[in-house]
Amino acid sequence: MPQPTPNAVHVDAPLTQISVAFLQDASNFIAGQVFPTIPVAKQSDRYYTYDRGFFNRDEMEVRAPGTESKGVAYEVDNTPTYYAPIYAAHHDIADEVRANADSVLDLNREAAELLTHKALIKREKLWADTFFAGSVWTNDYDGVSGTPGANQVKHWSDAASTPIEDVRFANTTLMQETGRAGNTLVLGREVADKLLDHPDIIDRIKYGQTPGAPAMAGTAALAALFGVERVLVMNSIENTAAEGATNSHAFIGGKKALLCYAAPNPGIMTPSAGYTFAWNGYMGAAGAGQRVSRFRMDHLRSDRIELEMAFDQKLVSADLGFFWDSVIA
Repeated sequence: MPQPTPNAVHVDAPLTQISVAFLQDASNFIAGQVFPTIPVAKQSDRYYTYDRGFFNRDEMEVRAPGTESKGVAYEVDNTPTYYAPIYAAHHDIADEVRANADSVLDLNREAAELLTHKALIKREKLWADTFFAGSVWTNDYDGVSGTPGANQVKHWSDAASTPIEDVRFANTTLMQETGRAGNTLVLGREVADKLLDHPDIIDRIKYGQTPGAPAMAGTAALAALFGVERVLVMNSIENTAAEGATNSHAFIGGKKALLCYAAPNPGIMTPSAGYTFAWNGYMGAAGAGQRVSRFRMDHLRSDRIELEMAFDQKLVSADLGFFWDSVIA
């Protein structure tokens, strides 16, 4: 048989659209929400960064008659690179299974949903490893149970802690060091739960409530109190147990928090703590760099549904983030 067969080079557009829908609607996963996604035509390339020190220096001078104005300059660093590896998984549908399936089942769609869920978990874990970890950001703090020392805060799960003041200090620090205040606060689910019940937060919210109504805190209220545009909660979970063992589920985000500046719209000379480079130049890939293929595996007497994603999550400016590790007990 001639190779490749038509099915081997076919990207299934309807199944890819199912994948896209899940990537957009799965709100438990924040990896695709924090930093802008930049579609790229090539798997690897360079990008530019600018030294903000040149832009923030006072260099304008009085010009005497008949003389030139003061010349100023800036430097561009074109050495940073991205590389979008291809992550992939597949699910095979045996002919016997398809022939025996009830009419209400859509085996192709179910396979696409299964694979998309795997892709979401992979991308969330990679995001956490890249951005939601210690020794990544210029400002790196730890939560402690006792009296905080340098680069420490009291656990936000302690009623005596001051999370609002801590985040305000972080935002002032970012503004002073970069000229940009943090606009996004990312919280692990357990951290968000503690903050929503923190007495300082409840106390501030209750004065804005309708008389007689309970003081209810939500992410919108947290965003207003912390002075950020949005609060994102990492609700995603992972089963860390091997197949066949007892399930062991845990939140991917852990007991951490990150305040950062994320560019609302990516562009040249647009600062951002991070970017996601998605290789949509990969044959048939959607904007987030994913595609779903369906092809025949004759030697297995099965149809294969395969999902691939090609992206690279890049830390662009470590100065534009403020991180707290183990911020609750």
